[in-house]
Amino acid sequence: MTSSLVLDGELDLLLPITALFPLTAILLVTQSNPYQTLVLRGILGSVATLVYALLGAPDVALTEAMVGTLLSTTLYAVALRSSMALRLVDRRPSPDPEPTVDRQLSDWVAGMHLRLRFVSSEAAAHGWLEAERRLVVRRSVLLERLQASPGYQHWREAGGELVMAEEVQP
Repeated sequence: MTSSLVLDGELDLLLPITALFPLTAILLVTQSNPYQTLVLRGILGSVATLVYALLGAPDVALTEAMVGTLLSTTLYAVALRSSMALRLVDRRPSPDPEPTVDRQLSDWVAGMHLRLRFVSSEAAAHGWLEAERRLVVRRSVLLERLQASPGYQHWREAGGELVMAEEVQP
């Protein structure tokens, strides 16, 4: 025999918390900054945990808190940290690389929520940075994203060049 669910005393508490579901979900989907989506995902999981607890399902609430909120948010944070980087090989002359070029390039890609990382392996790189502010990228999608970002105009005004790897003469 099952008893029916009675929410008389908890309805005034349950409705505002339940209203946070669609609001948080809309904010989550419309975010362009991946780090803000990470925070919103944690908030969405916390709201779900509260609703499950208020509806009398502590086992589901605990599972949502542990797996849906903590574990998934942690894994997403690790994935973001490792993947949100523009990896370049530094092919500039080693005696005196310009620190202003590195700073300007970092600022440029930071507007796209990326970090700049110089790597030694060609296989792991998205492209390379040559002397005289010449940035060479391997993929056309990356080239288009870099050209569409606000920092591209500053890069061009400072004498920088952005080209595809196929266009580079050996």
